[in-house]
Amino acid sequence: MIPREILKKVRRVEIRTRGLVNEVFSGEYHSVFKGRGMNFAEVQEYQYGDDIRSIDWNVTARTGHPFVKVFEEERELTVMLVVDVSASGDFGTRERMKGEVAVEICALLAFSAIKNNDKVGLIIFSDRIEKFVPPRKGRAHVLRVLRELFYHQPEGRGTDIRGALEYLTRVIKRRAVVFLVSDFKAPNFQKPLSVAGRRHDLIAVRLGDDRETSLPPLGYVEFEDAETGEFHTVNTADPRFQAEFAERTARVQSEMGRTFRHSRVDVIDIQTDQPYVQPLMLFFKQREGRLR
Repeated sequence: MIPREILKKVRRVEIRTRGLVNEVFSGEYHSVFKGRGMNFAEVQEYQYGDDIRSIDWNVTARTGHPFVKVFEEERELTVMLVVDVSASGDFGTRERMKGEVAVEICALLAFSAIKNNDKVGLIIFSDRIEKFVPPRKGRAHVLRVLRELFYHQPEGRGTDIRGALEYLTRVIKRRAVVFLVSDFKAPNFQKPLSVAGRRHDLIAVRLGDDRETSLPPLGYVEFEDAETGEFHTVNTADPRFQAEFAERTARVQSEMGRTFRHSRVDVIDIQTDQPYVQPLMLFFKQREGRLR
């Protein structure tokens, strides 16, 4: 049985995110993520202005009047949420942890998908594949996806993005819209990222916290690596430490940016101390602009 507190959390997130979907995101989602192609719908009698290339010559010959083929977009999509639940997600210096923000973003994307009659699936990963929920339609299925995200207790602590992307390409054969939600604290995932990006419409949702890129000079502080359990004591007030920390942070950010650019993967940056609505809206508007 799922604890009542988990069900309450799911309900609260549903109420909050469905409101955003109805008021803000539904139109943007529909215009940005197109269907797989065009399907034949019917034939209708030619009218002035119709494209002569769509004339159905067989029907025209039988009836003696010009008829044209009418096509409609195959709207249905598959949306896959590939979510990192490694121990580094249990970090946040403001109101919420990165993992909590990840669940709300997934809820928002999932409800946007089902409002447009799309399928939603889920892959939960750490340093291993933790859970796979095959894509399906409907509110009940989305609520199941959210319950899995809230209720799941990770077995692994590390992050294996490479393994998650390789698993995605094995289990999802047809092209899908994939949101990879992670803080991307993992090595050597450029090649599988490129492969998955060619096969699917892959968007990286990168979660971060302000204290991961800047530290105040608080003196000696003991830090624990959430994924390895190692402890390190550093003097945060030491100018050399501050300079090395800033240089390392800039180098990591630059390398990660290069990885996403070379793989041609869009990135949405989300910070725990800022509302996630604005960067998501900016992503939708920028992508819609590119499609025009």
